[in-house]
Amino acid sequence: MDHLDALESQSIFIFREAYKNFDNLSMLWSMGKDSTALLWLARKAFFGHVPFPLVHIDTAYKIPEMIEYRDRVAKEWNLRLVVGQNKKALKEGMHPDKGRFTCCTALKTQGLDLLLKDKNYTGVIVGVRSDEEGTRAKERYFSPRDKNNDWDFKDQPPELWNQFKVNFPEGTHIRVHPLLDWTELNIWEYIKREKMPILDLYFDRGDGTRYRSLGCAPCTGTIKSTAKTVDEIIEELKNTTVAERAGRAQDEGRGLEMLRKDGYM
Repeated sequence: MDHLDALESQSIFIFREAYKNFDNLSMLWSMGKDSTALLWLARKAFFGHVPFPLVHIDTAYKIPEMIEYRDRVAKEWNLRLVVGQNKKALKEGMHPDKGRFTCCTALKTQGLDLLLKDKNYTGVIVGVRSDEEGTRAKERYFSPRDKNNDWDFKDQPPELWNQFKVNFPEGTHIRVHPLLDWTELNIWEYIKREKMPILDLYFDRGDGTRYRSLGCAPCTGTIKSTAKTVDEIIEELKNTTVAERAGRAQDEGRGLEMLRKDGYM
């Protein structure tokens, strides 16, 4: 068993534990590399079938290719896709120009909260990795939130020797993180091994730039890179010292930590 086999096996175990212990689960899907790898693992865990709905919180500002990819893959893989949106905030003119933190709170955090309450999802499977940015390193595989989806990152259950706490008081909202021990490099190695379909936005577009992380179009920048294949991205990652989310505006300062404390993915 190599390192990818070990990571895959643990992630599949987490999926099955979540499905066994929590009712009315859903899974977030942002169409990026991590959440698509998460979807791939879910299909493996349940023998080609995903037994819970995939949730996409649509801010109305996503890169158009992401929405096309979402609809195409959902149809090809027979996925139950649920799209949430804070229509009230959008109607009132919410836009990144209002401030990145303000916009993300309204369109992402509150958009997700509205959907969770509407659908009564008691648990959400999310494709976060502990190496991606600082606050995510404080997560657990099974991470409790209160009834308002607020996250107390100072009070998380210990998870030692693969002993996971899956019994929580009634009313606790659970976030499940099957990719927590994966790295960005691991994800791309897995994409290569599995021949996984991935958005072309991750590759050099012919102008020496590509996206390394995907989000809303006004808030996500490209990086300088001539990588046109998965192999070239892997080689690039082995030699870079630039943070993965350096092009994501909401990561500036403590913005993302505050968003995640209030329920953001």
